[in-house]
Amino acid sequence: MNRRFAAKWLIVLTLLLIMSSCGDQLSKINENPNVVSPSTANPNLMLPTIATGLAMNYVTLGYGDIAGVVQHTQKDGWFSDHNHYDWSPKDWSPYYDLLRNNNFLLQRSKELGYTFHQGVALTLKAFTFGLITDLWGDAPYTDALKGALSTDLLLPVFDKQQTIYAGIIDDLKQASALFAAGRSTGYLTGYDVYYNGDNTKWQKLANSLLLRYYMRISAKLPQVARAGIESIYQSGIYMKDATDDATMDYIGSTAANSWPAAVAFDTDPSEFRRRKPCRTLLDKLTAYRDPRLKIWFAPVYVRWVADSTLPQPADPYIRKNGVVQPGVAAMTDAKFLAEVKAGATFTRRFNPKTFKVALDTSTYVGLPPGLIDPSAYNYNPTTGQVVQNQHVSQLAEVYRNSNGGILKARLCSSAEVSFILAEAALKGWAVGSAEEHYRQGIRNSLAAWGVDGGFATYMQQPGIRFTNTLEQVMTQKWIAGWTAATEAWFDYRRTGFPALKAGPAAAENVLPVRFIYGDNETNYNYANAMNALQTLEENSHTRVRGKNSQWSKPWLIQGTSLPW
Repeated sequence: MNRRFAAKWLIVLTLLLIMSSCGDQLSKINENPNVVSPSTANPNLMLPTIATGLAMNYVTLGYGDIAGVVQHTQKDGWFSDHNHYDWSPKDWSPYYDLLRNNNFLLQRSKELGYTFHQGVALTLKAFTFGLITDLWGDAPYTDALKGALSTDLLLPVFDKQQTIYAGIIDDLKQASALFAAGRSTGYLTGYDVYYNGDNTKWQKLANSLLLRYYMRISAKLPQVARAGIESIYQSGIYMKDATDDATMDYIGSTAANSWPAAVAFDTDPSEFRRRKPCRTLLDKLTAYRDPRLKIWFAPVYVRWVADSTLPQPADPYIRKNGVVQPGVAAMTDAKFLAEVKAGATFTRRFNPKTFKVALDTSTYVGLPPGLIDPSAYNYNPTTGQVVQNQHVSQLAEVYRNSNGGILKARLCSSAEVSFILAEAALKGWAVGSAEEHYRQGIRNSLAAWGVDGGFATYMQQPGIRFTNTLEQVMTQKWIAGWTAATEAWFDYRRTGFPALKAGPAAAENVLPVRFIYGDNETNYNYANAMNALQTLEENSHTRVRGKNSQWSKPWLIQGTSLPW
């Protein structure tokens, strides 16, 4: 019996030892060698991922459908969202994904005592939450990132918009103070894709963003906004010229790290062809003889020319260097581009006495906003998406590229800051001369696009000389917002300038003022999303879509009678 008992225990002990050994081996096997432990993570390795992700998301907005809203661009194919604001619910998870990573950067930087990295994390946090509340309204903020810290808070409450703005301002103040200390402990050269570790530049950015958000809330909290803006102006620490601009260069090796719609990664570069200058912007640039016009946009491939001696109402075929090309009504984009580079000019004639269709005979032609069929505009012989509209301008050739030159993500600029100060001066706040800030805003924008040599001439154009009006300041700020149209949209909502009008085919006869909460929120965070919807203001434009509409007014513009 004793032997049997001992044998049984020997077997059990052996099995336990084997299981223990397997457990140790399994633990080692299940450790992912490619994942960095949170306790050893290097903040430098997180910086470029977060900063580039934020910059590319921001450009996607300002070069994408929001550029259609503020009439910087229009599309002549796949245009419903861009031209007509026919929006569906929009998911904000890309921004919260960035915020989760950024929260880890902030916590890890605090553990290591890296004050520069803390300042960057606070600035990027403020910027990202600013985008979320500006775009949607109320949103998860106070409890938004706690789920990532293992508190199992998966259904966060939506904070009021005013609470989020207060938090943004507080974070930017903290960031500015950290940058003011000038310490760069732990920073490795090359990992900061905006300013390469320059505390002074980062403090200017933090303070410039404070100017942005103070002005954003100026209609609702004027005393807070005034005190904040006057304080920053008195400090003198903010963006003052184009070398201070917060920009990011593109790598250009893949579609993911290239300028949006770069043709190198598109077998059919139709996305480039579809995006056209909007006539609203282009006509302003033409009227002002703006030197940025040729930097941003290309002349039409085929210009209409009036000819009263033409025997037929209009040429059926194009003319190359004045000579009719029999059978050639149009050419492909690639063919036109090659011919124009070789020095050829193309025209198409019409007889104004017998041809009664209105034509734009300009060298630069933009698409009017919200057309029913934009591909047919200006009597295009090739409607649809087979080839480009030869009678409407395209974007400048540089926007075909993947990277380099002016292809930068611009998150905040000295031009924007100068126009903010000009607006503040018009309000009577103690920030210097409105005219000087207005002029400096134009100068900074021209410098950013490499055409500041034309500043003196430009300032002499009719409509450019200072008239001491908010409309003039906001119009120039809107122009300077090219490729960063998101800020132009936010400015339009709170000022009504420039006085943009929806086109004939738009879903409503006014411009939208917010994004629609995404299905993930309304389906899975239902109670909190429904509470947030109750804070939105309905109006005559929300009757069909209800509260969760792109025309429902969030707190920021409620009670202001703006923008409509």
